[in-house]
Amino acid sequence: QVQLVESGGGWVQPGGSLRLSCTASNNRLTINPMGWYRQAPEKERKLVATFHRNGEINYAESIKGRFTISKDRAWNTISLQMNNLKPEDTAVYVCRGLYGSASLWGQGTQVTVSS
Repeated sequence: QVQLVESGGGWVQPGGSLRLSCTASNNRLTINPMGWYRQAPEKERKLVATFHRNGEINYAESIKGRFTISKDRAWNTISLQMNNLKPEDTAVYVCRGLYGSASLWGQGTQVTVSS
């Protein structure tokens, strides 16, 4: 059994930065890809960024150039560096990993961007 545990998030003013991290509790499992989704109030959950073991990275258009996804060498932690944050980035950010055909989800972490 594996859990995805997120950290980071919080409140920041527009233009600020935050860093999110997601760690898999069992790094012996092959979880691929790992990534981040977000869900704003009363909106559907949407992809933010994913990182595949083959090195492929995908970003949502809305965050390209501002957010960067990265992983550690052990492939059990991924991070999302978010720069130049905008109010429309406000959402619950949720880590997701694919283990075989099973989707694993973290508990989510709130990111609020406001002045």
